[in-house]
Amino acid sequence: MVRANGAVSLRELARVVQTSEVTVRRDVRALEAEGLLDRRHGGAVLPGGFTRESGFPQKSLSATAEKTAIADLAAGLVDEGEAIVVGAGTTTQELARRLARVPGLTVVTNSLLVAQALAHANRVEVVMTGGTLRGSNYALVGSGAEQSLQGLRVSRAFLSGSGLTAERGLSTSNMLSASVDRALVQAAAEVVVLADHTKLGADTMFQTVPTDVITRLVTDEPPAHDERASTELQALADQGVQITVAGVPVSPSAAAQAPASSAESEKVRPQRREMPLPGQRRTRGGAGPGPARLGPAGGLEPGTAPGPGGSMERVARMADLRRR
Repeated sequence: MVRANGAVSLRELARVVQTSEVTVRRDVRALEAEGLLDRRHGGAVLPGGFTRESGFPQKSLSATAEKTAIADLAAGLVDEGEAIVVGAGTTTQELARRLARVPGLTVVTNSLLVAQALAHANRVEVVMTGGTLRGSNYALVGSGAEQSLQGLRVSRAFLSGSGLTAERGLSTSNMLSASVDRALVQAAAEVVVLADHTKLGADTMFQTVPTDVITRLVTDEPPAHDERASTELQALADQGVQITVAGVPVSPSAAAQAPASSAESEKVRPQRREMPLPGQRRTRGGAGPGPARLGPAGGLEPGTAPGPGGSMERVARMADLRRR
């Protein structure tokens, strides 16, 4: 699977081979010891994956459930009549499919896949950048794309990438893509990064968005064993990034191993958690109260969320009210 796709998550491997992530993680360690692959924070890649960029077919098969959940939450951040920019990527493509239902929206993008997802949305205006087509990810890059973004101003930019760390922020493996992403960021008042847990702690060649420019991260819950992803989330929260965590539905194999009550509760659990505290930072350069603390599995530590009992629902309501 790694040879075919370039990268694969432990969750996906466990689903395909119908075993637990614990077993898969042990086998991945053994394969890494033989030099057949490299482990990467909740997944595995081909050796030398630090500089290697997977093509679109490979990326589209990685962490599909996580990307879907992230796109669902990110779409809820967009209001009617907004003007936004959306970068290239498989997660942003999923977001675009959901934006087709937002009336009066204007979307500026360099991604052919994002534009295609919105092509038949009657109430959404799509503005394409110029540039040279980069076939590996169906994106327009180069000076033409960057020049077409000069003088543009929108409310938000939604971007993805190859890796995200608290030290360097969002990064990608391709220089041309990084340059266009930086131009997209310059056009936006707020920057929202969409990154699943496999990208947390991964560091690739070209920085696109420094951490202090990222307004919000929309991600999924890291597995309990993935300490590096959880640590990275805490570090990002400490630097003022608002973090929205999407719940991912339990796979059939995982549900079969879990108690019935646990599996059922997962299906109805609100699929949104906010950290750090609302109002900490909404736009670049803003300041506010200190961040909430993340627990060892990536969740908030007891008592750090505001409201009775540290309710995540109240955090989400406050964020929504403030956004309105």
